Amino acid sequence: MRSYPRNSPEAVARIVALLLISDGHVSRSELDALHGLYMEQELSLPQGGFGKVLHGLCEDLWMGMHEQRVLTASIDGPTLILLFAEVTDPELRRKTLEFAYTAAMADSHLAPSEWWLMNAAGQYWQMGVMPSGIGHYELAQAA
Repeated sequence: MRSYPRNSPEAVARIVALLLISDGHVSRSELDALHGLYMEQELSLPQGGFGKVLHGLCEDLWMGMHEQRVLTASIDGPTLILLFAEVTDPELRRKTLEFAYTAAMADSHLAPSEWWLMNAAGQYWQMGVMPSGIGHYELAQAA
């Protein structure tokens, strides 16, 4: 798995990209939702930069698949912690969860894998636990 500089736009985008693929597919509504939030501009990514990060993540996961047939199977706890650790700025953490939540809810369905990933990030970053029910979720400020 490639690494990105701490608090870089790519580090944030990769966590959002991981959420997008966590349920097995990326829907047009999810990408449109991120576009509507001007995610690339907010993160100072060049136009098409999110797509490049998403592609790079899929390449990295593909290389780590080995015998397993699930793309995200190579994301274990220690790897996930490394990805979360690349984002240390509280405001970037809040934005990461905002982008992730908006994308996850864009298809009107919060998959268990999407909930789990956002909850894991919130716990690691000490931002609270996401409610398990589908509905409005306000992101807690970092403690």
